[in-house]
Amino acid sequence: MAACVFCDILEGKLPGSRVYQDELCTAFMDIQPINPGHILIVPNRHAAFLSELEAETGAQMFRVAQRLAQALRESGIKCEGVNLFLADGEAATQEVFHVHLHVFPRYKGDGFDLKFGPAFFKKPTRLELDTAAEQIRKCIFDPEKRRIEKT
Repeated sequence: MAACVFCDILEGKLPGSRVYQDELCTAFMDIQPINPGHILIVPNRHAAFLSELEAETGAQMFRVAQRLAQALRESGIKCEGVNLFLADGEAATQEVFHVHLHVFPRYKGDGFDLKFGPAFFKKPTRLELDTAAEQIRKCIFDPEKRRIEKT
């Protein structure tokens, strides 16, 4: 495996400003924050993509995100709201290939925004939605086999 900056932080080879740690995941401050207080939550065991992440670890990461969102609001750091963001794959803008959940503190006028492509403004028909739902239903994740199960 190539060097992983998050694994290096977890192993203490690189510095990290830790906020939280348990047996499954660790949270630390992002070194290029969207806003002050931007936190990353990473699994302690390397997983490059969501498909490699143990289900319980993923669930724990979101439980921790809930606690951190509340802590951000109570911390005195400017925080009127919170966004959670997880990119899975290069096309989704994943830059570090170790699963990580961003916790962004947000406030009115912070300058951060999502940009939507032109297709966003064309609403799909019910048939298109139903067809997509059927395609996805045929490939539901089977946690026992750790792979996509075709039906």
